[in-house]
Amino acid sequence: MAQKYEQLKLKNQLCFPLYACSRKIVGSYTPYLKPMGLTYTQYIVLMVLWEHESVNVGQLGEALHLDAGTLTPLLKRLEKAGYVSRERSKDDERVTVISITPEGDALKEKCKDIPLKMASNGSGLTEKDAKELYRLLYLFLEG
Repeated sequence: MAQKYEQLKLKNQLCFPLYACSRKIVGSYTPYLKPMGLTYTQYIVLMVLWEHESVNVGQLGEALHLDAGTLTPLLKRLEKAGYVSRERSKDDERVTVISITPEGDALKEKCKDIPLKMASNGSGLTEKDAKELYRLLYLFLEG
């Protein structure tokens, strides 16, 4: 009877290794982020703001593939920590603009080596394989 449901076996699901790898990779950031009091999701929000200085919540959600319901409590915590400011757009008060503060910008210096540390974290991928995986994941995300 089990043979009849091959499509339901965990080993046959594309989603499972993606899910498990995602958890493993995000968890690998913890030793670097925890001393700064940051979660991985807060870190990627800051990465967008280090690049753009300010964005509206919709733009941030689009960049991170997160909805406003997920972002709002996260942004409130970052604001309470003094890393971002939130204010209504002068052009459209329905839009909330998120900006990096000087304190949030100062974290950039503390975080600058994290990507290099993660790259040498022993994923077992060659540089070529890592670039191909990156390409395929973005192909899937944008598809």
